Amino acid sequence: MEKQHRYIFPLIVAVIVALGVVSFALCIAAEFKKSQKEDLRLDGEFCYLPRSEAFGLGIAALVSFSGAQVAGNLLVIGRTFVLGKRRKSKLVIFSVVLSWVSFGVAAILMGTGTSMNKSQPLGEGWLDGECYMVKNGVFSASAILIIINVASTLASALINTTQKRQLVEQATKVHAHGSK
Repeated sequence: MEKQHRYIFPLIVAVIVALGVVSFALCIAAEFKKSQKEDLRLDGEFCYLPRSEAFGLGIAALVSFSGAQVAGNLLVIGRTFVLGKRRKSKLVIFSVVLSWVSFGVAAILMGTGTSMNKSQPLGEGWLDGECYMVKNGVFSASAILIIINVASTLASALINTTQKRQLVEQATKVHAHGSK
């Protein structure tokens, strides 16, 4: 049974990294495909912006990023509780908190940027009847936060793994020393 468990960790890490890379690439693509000033149409005091490709790219980025966050947290929870390590280090806690903060900020940036790239009908706009456009760098900032998130999630899981191995090795040494 233990042999089967050793393949789960690398598999989940690969899924997290893959989803993070996909989300990162989609954010970069959305940065280049977002609505531009040239797309804005004015009719008196009313404005209109057509839907841009960044809308679909942003949704896909948000979905893959959320999947990476869920997989990462399942990995950390599995390493912390299921495998029997109940003592949490400050570094693991810091990594998990950093992961969630970066996830929250990136999700807000991606969600807002994505919704601004949805069609903004004449007279309705995005907010209070006015058209809004995503500023340069919003999706790029999200991409950077994705890297921070994936790195901190993997760091917390790896720290847990390393600490568990050290505890097992220490227990084995103590047990072997006590048996002599």
